Amino acid sequence: VVIAIIGILVSLLLPSVQAAREAGRRLQCTNNLRQIGLSLHNHHDAHQAFPAGATAGPGLGLSQGISTHGHFLPYIEQQSIYDLIDFKYAFDDPRNVGAHNAEVASFVCPTDTDEMPLELGGRTSYYGNQGTSIVFTPPAEGNVNENMPPPDGVFYLGSEISIADVTDGTSNTAAFCERLFGDGSNAIVTPESDTFQPGTYPATADEAYADCMACAIDDLSKQGRSINGAPWLRAYHSTTMYWHAAPPNTRSCMYPPSRIMTTAGSRHSGGVNVVMCDGSVHFVANSVQLAVWRALGTREGGEPSVGL
Repeated sequence: VVIAIIGILVSLLLPSVQAAREAGRRLQCTNNLRQIGLSLHNHHDAHQAFPAGATAGPGLGLSQGISTHGHFLPYIEQQSIYDLIDFKYAFDDPRNVGAHNAEVASFVCPTDTDEMPLELGGRTSYYGNQGTSIVFTPPAEGNVNENMPPPDGVFYLGSEISIADVTDGTSNTAAFCERLFGDGSNAIVTPESDTFQPGTYPATADEAYADCMACAIDDLSKQGRSINGAPWLRAYHSTTMYWHAAPPNTRSCMYPPSRIMTTAGSRHSGGVNVVMCDGSVHFVANSVQLAVWRALGTREGGEPSVGL
């Protein structure tokens, strides 16, 4: 009888204990993003602009470049790792191996417990906002994005956006948000974290969202990329950049060449944490209206204030 009573008590208490633990993890995640927001402003104070979403040395393509994270390291008390980066070379050049493999605790949301192979490099749960345009930073292969709207967010190749450029208001424009680690294998379907390839070539965010949701993801030939969040040193759509084309915690898809829809996501119940360009951190529900979410993604879209 006593054992049965203890079992009942444990079953009653366990959800409360788990909820308390998750509340602590979510708070830590919020603090991580707040620290990133502060570092962006410290960078702005020093350079009159937020750090670029990506920088690529001479002769290097965007996918070989160094991420935003590499540029704001000194402002999150990681000068020693920053000093290991040679920005003239690719993220995976032997000269950058020390920074490539470095794990920065404040880059990782404690709720995202998926393991990534260590050889992929240091991880990050936090990505910079490229906006609502689905282009993966022009110029693109064969000038396919020539007539497409350019990135309208804050972080992209060579961006260097200043506060004055964020005319929608820094409290109305997202800076960084969460994105889940990948499962590391294209032989496994994980809808919330994999990036799929529908095989279409959308011209608008609406088309990209519709094509992605219609994709037959159980077909392994539709797998695009399952290695997300590592290394943080790499400026790439699956490692350090996300888009506001689709709501949080919906699918991500890629449309080669050079169009992409990487979606924000987390393992927090019901939504994601996002740090705005003013440094404030908010929890945005998965049920947010798409128009509101997209308005948060643009720096000068002229949308009405969303009032988070």
